[in-house]
Amino acid sequence: MLDRIKPWARSLKRDSRAIYLAARDPRVPWYAKLLAVAVAGYALSPIDLIPDFIPVIGYLDDLVLVPLGIWLVISLVPKEIMVECRARASEASPPASRTAMAVIILVWIATALAAGWAAYARWS
Repeated sequence: MLDRIKPWARSLKRDSRAIYLAARDPRVPWYAKLLAVAVAGYALSPIDLIPDFIPVIGYLDDLVLVPLGIWLVISLVPKEIMVECRARASEASPPASRTAMAVIILVWIATALAAGWAAYARWS
């Protein structure tokens, strides 16, 4: 079983880098770029929608949402561009973007503030 899971996990990691590269390619349609940015940002983000410490469902996003998003982006990006991006992703180091990290943190803070405001408005 592990013999099949390890290559699959490696291909997901490579594909998440490849869609990051595809999002920056001018030949990719805008709607594929938009989805690629969202999926790559989420896949490469250290912050999860559902934190991993929550039993069972904590890993649900990593096991379901990320692969589905990657599959959808790959289906929208032209095949020849995806082949190029996969080749570049295999030899490149993972992207590190402080701007993306800051945006993700700001989204989490805004979500927490909105939830707090909604809860306050509901119960006051």
